[in-house]
Amino acid sequence: MKRNESNKEASIRTRRGIINLLKQQGAMDVMALSTEFSLSGMAIRQHLNGLFEEGLVIYEEEARPMGRPAKLWKLTSEANRFFPSGYSELSVSLIHSMREAFGKEGLDKLLAVRDKNMQEQYLQHIGDTSSVRGKLDKLATIRTKEGYMAEVKEQDDGSFLLIEKHCPICEAAAACTGLCNNELKLFQSILGNHVLIEREEHILVGGRNCVYRVKEYQQA
Repeated sequence: MKRNESNKEASIRTRRGIINLLKQQGAMDVMALSTEFSLSGMAIRQHLNGLFEEGLVIYEEEARPMGRPAKLWKLTSEANRFFPSGYSELSVSLIHSMREAFGKEGLDKLLAVRDKNMQEQYLQHIGDTSSVRGKLDKLATIRTKEGYMAEVKEQDDGSFLLIEKHCPICEAAAACTGLCNNELKLFQSILGNHVLIEREEHILVGGRNCVYRVKEYQQA
């Protein structure tokens, strides 16, 4: 009995691990997953089939130069329940209530107060860090603590990508676009006016991640 329970717990841990990895890395095939978990392809397929039956993963076929097409497995929106949601139902309800009570102008004023408080918190966390990369690393740290699963990647052209792999306020942002629009302004205020920030990918409009390109202006 204990052995069966142990096997079941191990299976649950592996499946949750697969979910976490697909969230971090995006679509992966069985071979890549087998390497990550040091399991056979057959064992990985069993876990994927279980997740598929639960509606947590789907796959797309990708043509390969030789042999049969490979199945690339990725998460469905149902898998979002395993990640922080930022009290989405309550947040959406509050947004609708505030808009009804105060109108759009009143809601915008409340968002401005929220942004000011976030700016103060972020600046306190970043401290006296002066480099763009240093600020981005600290920003990614605090955003990860807030549930955004953020990381920074330096590009060949000297720019940086701030990548957020999860949006804990996605449903609230869908109800109030100001939450997303104000993020760019917030990041700009944190990083300084000597950098250009552009959103290149957006979860809210179907992107896998929210991706911001940050590039420092060249000094004349």
